[in-house]
Amino acid sequence: MPEVWIPPRMQRLTGGQQRLQVAGRTVRQVIDNLEQAFPGLKAELYDAEEDLVMPGLAVIVDGETSQLGLLEQVQENSEIHFLPALGGGTGF
Repeated sequence: MPEVWIPPRMQRLTGGQQRLQVAGRTVRQVIDNLEQAFPGLKAELYDAEEDLVMPGLAVIVDGETSQLGLLEQVQENSEIHFLPALGGGTGF
């Protein structure tokens, strides 16, 4: 099963667990399965109104930033991170 790394601010919903094994073949399926195991987690990861990963959150699958968001395919041994997206600074 894919391994999901839970951001520190969301670990309150997982009982402090930092990494979870979660079934799914896409990021969307992984998020849905996370919600079944840990109610409330989906609201932190998913913007239902826009049907997108929450704005300001980057999805990293196997070390690569996902361009497909919820549709990104994951493998049985994938590693998934949900990280706050980094914003740009001021230009000089």
